[in-house]
Amino acid sequence: MNSKKVVLRTCVCSKEVCEKKDLFRIVRTPEGEVIVDPKGKANGRGAYLKKDKDIILKAKQTKVLDKKLEVKVPDNIYDELIGMLNE
Repeated sequence: MNSKKVVLRTCVCSKEVCEKKDLFRIVRTPEGEVIVDPKGKANGRGAYLKKDKDIILKAKQTKVLDKKLEVKVPDNIYDELIGMLNE
């Protein structure tokens, strides 16, 4: 019986511990660019946000990603996350 280990991560906005598949990963690359990382393998400093429209909007309002990634996160990143929710 070799069961898969459940990978848990903490949402930077809600501080809720969730399975990795229930979170978005946002990455600041070594070049300083901010990207959404759907595969969870991109190189750079990462932060996790819960796949919830209210959490994404709260993160945008409180600028929690700016603090965690230590760089200004452009508004189009939040728009992209909300767009990915609707897919």
